[in-house]
Amino acid sequence: MNSHSYQLLANAVLVAHAGVVLFIVAGLVLILLGGRFGWRWVHNVRFRALHLLAIVCVVAEAWLDIVCPLTSLEQWLRERAGQPAHGGHFIAFWLGRLLFFEAPPWVFIASYSLFALVVIASWLIVPPRSMKRRSH
Repeated sequence: MNSHSYQLLANAVLVAHAGVVLFIVAGLVLILLGGRFGWRWVHNVRFRALHLLAIVCVVAEAWLDIVCPLTSLEQWLRERAGQPAHGGHFIAFWLGRLLFFEAPPWVFIASYSLFALVVIASWLIVPPRSMKRRSH
């Protein structure tokens, strides 16, 4: 495979990574809005379980000091393409700036953990279908 192919794959991984972040963050916002405005789809138990699993994985990685596999894969592909780990072309530059920033580890652990607690609370505030009580 040539360096251009590695670069394209690295960009695709970065876009997928941004998609996961968007799913986690926007998912919670939509769940809470959907609960307020009566959107039925936000009660879908599969969607909710996948959303919860996604943030639990992020929290586990932070607490266990594990580098996200998507980050590792992107960096590996960029190395093969002869690019810096974060940077390069337009997509990589801007998505990288949105996803990756410097802060002490405790900031990420606390932020992700707090966000996960809000996601868990959303199960009580806007319960999935199988958790809803039936009215008689």
